[in-house]
This record gives sequence, structure tokens and C-alpha cells, in this order.
Amino acid sequence: MPADTAERDFYDVLGVARTATADEIKKAYRKRAMESHPDRNPGDAEAEVRFKEAAEAYEVLSDPDKRARYDRFGRAGLGGAAGGPQGGFTDISDIFSAFSDIFGGESRFEDVFGRRPGQRRGQGRPGTDLRVRLALTLEEVAEGVERQLKLRKYVGCDHCAGTGAEDKQNGFSTCPTCQGSGEVRQVSSSFFGQFVNVQPCPTCEGEGRTIDERCTVCSGEGRVKGEETVTVEVPAGVSGGHYLQIRGAGNAGVRGGAAGALRVEIDERAHEHFQREGLDVVYDLFLSFPDAALGTEATVPTLKGRAKLQIDSGIQSGRVLRMRGRGLPEVGGGRRGDQLVRVHVWTPEQVSPALREALEQLRLEPDLKPSPGSKDRKGFFSRVKDAFTS
Repeated sequence: MPADTAERDFYDVLGVARTATADEIKKAYRKRAMESHPDRNPGDAEAEVRFKEAAEAYEVLSDPDKRARYDRFGRAGLGGAAGGPQGGFTDISDIFSAFSDIFGGESRFEDVFGRRPGQRRGQGRPGTDLRVRLALTLEEVAEGVERQLKLRKYVGCDHCAGTGAEDKQNGFSTCPTCQGSGEVRQVSSSFFGQFVNVQPCPTCEGEGRTIDERCTVCSGEGRVKGEETVTVEVPAGVSGGHYLQIRGAGNAGVRGGAAGALRVEIDERAHEHFQREGLDVVYDLFLSFPDAALGTEATVPTLKGRAKLQIDSGIQSGRVLRMRGRGLPEVGGGRRGDQLVRVHVWTPEQVSPALREALEQLRLEPDLKPSPGSKDRKGFFSRVKDAFTS
């Protein structure tokens, strides 16, 4: 028996090194898929398991973003991308639909298995993918969020159960052109010998059967325009440019074909207080000169409410203070970033006459003149405190 897919390493599944190139991974997957395809191994349940297992491995390792997360965190870093509630293949035809670039152009594959990849006899064409953008605040990114998305798309026709026929049970006939095979073959001769060109049957569009009486609701398509609400679980730590892909949540296929995928692209909303730098968030704190010189306790916003921050006396403008663990989490767990507080000593643009008089007195103090090399600060702070409290 093959090892449990939850325990096997994806690189071991495809038989490649962790440094394998994208082309090497693609070739290895094609080889594994051809070896374990159920049509070549009829009645062999283990072969079907290996076939799905290889597809799951290729889905992750062929995507640079998923591969990077898998290399760092294993399956835990993939969330729903593989093996989770939004991942994994339940039907062989789903694999062909997802990886048509691997099999779709391979005449050898068509000759071996006798039909188009991604389509079985009696199944229609697969549906198209959908793409939506989801805007999130930094607070939502920090905690993860579950959203309900209402989609306008093609959904299966209830009247004919997606078959396209008025009589959904018996309203079909074997295609007279291809005799039910779903394909037509043309043999041509050349100097190099005979070539067989296999094409989908133009009469039945590769389904192997025709409809006797089309559905009165969907006109034989097996689908209608409608709405559907999809639940999307966004893991904590995502960033703008990341996306989630949910198979089967796209447009319904034609006459029972596999539904397309839904691609949810993440946008980050600009935040009132913070800028994001990787897993860290940056906050600009403006202090008055007395607070900077004498020290104070400042209240600053964080991603989980407000917090107290102690400001030491004599802090300089441009100093960065670190609030550990108050940033964003890494996708899939692991470490958490920090909140960085950049200090700016604020200078008033307008001053009252009384304040101007006090500042004129301070201007004469020798310790208020910049002296980076000076270490004698006790007298300076005493004079500043006396000036502002007298």
C-alpha cells in the first residue's frame, strides 16, 4: 500500500530533489501520471491513489508561492491550498481540468486513453474560472477572517439536473458520428509514415451522445445564470498579491462538466496609523520637545487596541522603538512580527508670545546647542525642566 498522503513528502512523491527546476518537476509529474493512470491500471485502487497523490504534489510544487511556503513550513503553510478543506482532488476529471497544460497537447496521451483529458463520455465542457478581489484591513490580516462572497455566475440547471435534456434520465442518443467514443480520427500519410490525428467529435463536442429534446429552461446547456454564496476562509498573515483558489466554486460546466475554480485575490486597505513592512507594522509617534527631553509615557495604537509605551528622557528624533510580538503572523504559524515605533520630535509652526519668550531664554542655554559628543546630560535636563516649570 502507498504511504498516507498526509505523511509523504511532495518531492518524494514525484521522485525529484528539493532543488529541482520547474521543468524537471513538470516532466516528473507527467511520468508519474502516465504510470499510475487508472485507465492503464483498471481495478487498481492503489494506482488511483498514486495518481491523485502525484497531482496534489504537482499542484503545490509547480506554483512558486505555494512551493516556497511548503519548503518553509510543510503542509501547515499551505492552508487550503493542498490537503485542506479547499484543496485535494476528489475526481479524476478535476485533475485533467486543472492540469490541461500537461496533458491537453499530448497526442500520445489521447491515443493511450481514448478521450480528451478532463472529460469523460457523457460529460460536457468544464466551466470557466472566476476571479474576485477581496479588500482586508491590517486587523483582519492579523487575525484571519471568514467572508461570505455572493457571486453572479453560471449555476447548474435544477430543471434538468445539469444534463441539458428535458428527460434527464433517458433523453439521450449515442452520437451517430463518433459512435459514442467522443472523438474522430483522421489518418494521413507522409514520407515519414502514417499519422493519426485525434480530435473531439464536432457533432457531440466530445461527449459521445446527443440530446433528443433540449431542456426548456436552459436550452440544453445544463446551466443558467444565477447567484451563489461562497464561504472564503482567509488565513492570518496574508498580504496584498496573495490569492486563494477554491476549486469547484467557479462557473458551472456545460451539461455536467466540472465547475471552474474561484480565485480570490487579496488587497490590503491603507491603514490610518500603520505601514506594513513584511511581518512588521510601523507607527510614527510625534513627541513635543519637553516630552522628548524629559521622558513620558505615551499611549499608542496597536492592531489589538491601544497600549502604553515608556519614552526615556533624551530620546532623539528618528529613534525606532520595538514592541515585540505586536506585528503580523507568518502564514501557517511560526513567528510573529513586531510593531516599530518611529519617534519624531515635533516642532510647532506657531507659538504664543509667552512660549516665544521662554524659548528665547532657552536659546541662550549652551547645553541646548547640538553636541553629539557630549555625555554630560544631567545639567542639561535640569535646566530644561526648570525652564518649563518656572
